[in-house]
Amino acid sequence: MKVETVIRPERLELVKKAIEDRGFVAMTISEVVGRGEQRGIKLQFRGKSMDVDLLPKAKIELVVEDERVDSLIDTICVAARTGKFGDGRIFVSPVATSIKVRTGEMQS
Repeated sequence: MKVETVIRPERLELVKKAIEDRGFVAMTISEVVGRGEQRGIKLQFRGKSMDVDLLPKAKIELVVEDERVDSLIDTICVAARTGKFGDGRIFVSPVATSIKVRTGEMQS
């Protein structure tokens, strides 16, 4: 299964360490921008109000065995949660095939 997680960037190191400690070492991390249900935030700058539509986020992608997905999700939730809007979202989707570029080895 592929697990994609979008979280607050300030929680990235904590989440990364937590999932590594649980044995999930292969991952892809990207800096992304986005917004959730809150549709951005309102900031005050030099006495003026500004709407910030897209917020910086960190995206972590992992492919794990089906039986390890729940453990990974629990670990991410504990490490990423602040209790405030914008903590993030986790997406889980099936992976039909994986191919190692170096060797051509295919896994289904």
